[in-house]
Amino acid sequence: MHKLMIVDDSNIIRNRIQRAYDSGEFMLVATATNGVQAIEKFNLHRPDVITMDLTMPQMDGLECIEKIIATDPDVRILVVSALSDKATGIEALSLGASGFLCKPFSEEELVESLHELVQD
Repeated sequence: MHKLMIVDDSNIIRNRIQRAYDSGEFMLVATATNGVQAIEKFNLHRPDVITMDLTMPQMDGLECIEKIIATDPDVRILVVSALSDKATGIEALSLGASGFLCKPFSEEELVESLHELVQD
């Protein structure tokens, strides 16, 4: 069972991810609405899988990814972003994120991306 944290400043997206993930494989341990909160909750709950928005108030996803990976290099991070700008996604991957999912996404795409993330 993988511990999942959802990081997104959009309530709608958080709810969509909460509804979509496979509860047989993932257990939701935390949600956060910005990078600062994400780091606090990461340290508290130690999820091994995170969905990460890139554009958020206080601290953006890239900075947040960098800080979380520095704490735990093994954590799997799926970037979930509306940015059509692939460069930012590539930057996220270079910082240690494991995958990239573009918004808008279907529930199938999300579940598939999360499954791919945890395959070794």
